Amino acid sequence: MLPELITDVPGPESRRLAEELRAHESRNVTFLADDWPVFWERAEGTNVWDADGNRFLDFTAAFAVAGLGHGRAELVAAMGAQAGRLLHGMGDVHPVAAKARLCRRLSEVTFGRWGAGAGKTLLANSGFEAVEAALKTAVLATGRRGVAAFAGGYHGLGYGALLPTGFEKFRAPFAAQLADVTRWLEYPRTEAGLAGVQEELDRLDAAAIGAVVVEPVQGRGGVVIPPAGFLAALRAWCDTHGALLVFDEIYTGFHRTGTMFACEPEAVVPDVICLGKALSGGFPISACVGRAAVMDAWPESDGEALHTSTFLGHPVGCAMALESIRLHEAPETAAQVAACAAHLEGMLAGRTGGGLTAVRGRGAMWGVEFEQPGAGAAIARKLLAEGILVLPAGQHGEVLAFTPPFAANAEEVQFLGEQLTRLTGR
Repeated sequence: MLPELITDVPGPESRRLAEELRAHESRNVTFLADDWPVFWERAEGTNVWDADGNRFLDFTAAFAVAGLGHGRAELVAAMGAQAGRLLHGMGDVHPVAAKARLCRRLSEVTFGRWGAGAGKTLLANSGFEAVEAALKTAVLATGRRGVAAFAGGYHGLGYGALLPTGFEKFRAPFAAQLADVTRWLEYPRTEAGLAGVQEELDRLDAAAIGAVVVEPVQGRGGVVIPPAGFLAALRAWCDTHGALLVFDEIYTGFHRTGTMFACEPEAVVPDVICLGKALSGGFPISACVGRAAVMDAWPESDGEALHTSTFLGHPVGCAMALESIRLHEAPETAAQVAACAAHLEGMLAGRTGGGLTAVRGRGAMWGVEFEQPGAGAAIARKLLAEGILVLPAGQHGEVLAFTPPFAANAEEVQFLGEQLTRLTGR
């Protein structure tokens, strides 16, 4: 549904709640301004209602979590049924039955469907924890502490995840506590081709690198799509030098870029894949899934796990993830993503010029890049007042990103396009 006429955004209740947060939440968490944010009250499909009753059209899918749609009935039912039976278990001590089923399904949907044998999983709660589990796996499997990572890569903000995160603004305040183990590479763009990629890889001290960590398509870095052959070049380098290739598909996994996983168009299989966000469609759960032989670098548990947490393998998260995987494997989901992709690509075609320098995307993940730093962020704030939820991306807020629920239809995408034209002239 399209947004209704909105005359006051943020409305009085959102402004009141903002003041409550200002008084009681750490001031570094939520961005608070006269025109931002609104406070969500409920959501359904592609729509979100705020605390003032305003209805918004969501082109974020809540950080790409709700690809299957807000409040998807099957996921809500799975959550309710599991919560009614068992609300909490004992993760690595007395696990819930759903944890065993989810680990098997994650093996099947990744390495199994790629024809690469069995996979093994280390579950976690947030995406950055899955990345940190992958980094620990690399140390155990290779004996090397070095990490090769990419400018513009975003892997989370925990101390371990900051090691490969290529945003200086997130790393700089804590640099004194970060180990000097990361070697930085440029992330190539499609239009630049593979020029210089091999030379950069050849300059790495291969004997020190245990993991190459990369997003097959950069998300927060600005919806950056690499040229064909890039992932294969990384695979070849890791094979030659004995490093693990780690794909961070927390953002891109589960049909966000059109295929189940963004690595699949090139048929490049990683050693480890990190999953989260859309894994459950709305519950905090993530996974580090690796080739069985790689994950077996972790020692057999003697009763004290080296890497665990209180909520590991949470029953509600496992139940929702199992249902989410079932829905993603249904052919109807791939068809819905294809339709959404066609709507977005058609709406964005030919929009460059006048300060808008690039349009790029794949599947249900698109971005428009502006010449002016901060332009994407500024337009996101203007679109909020028009009833459209979008987010900026890029290292300097120069990109406006679109990652809607897959059910976004032609009318909704056209409405977004009309507002973009009015605000940008393109």
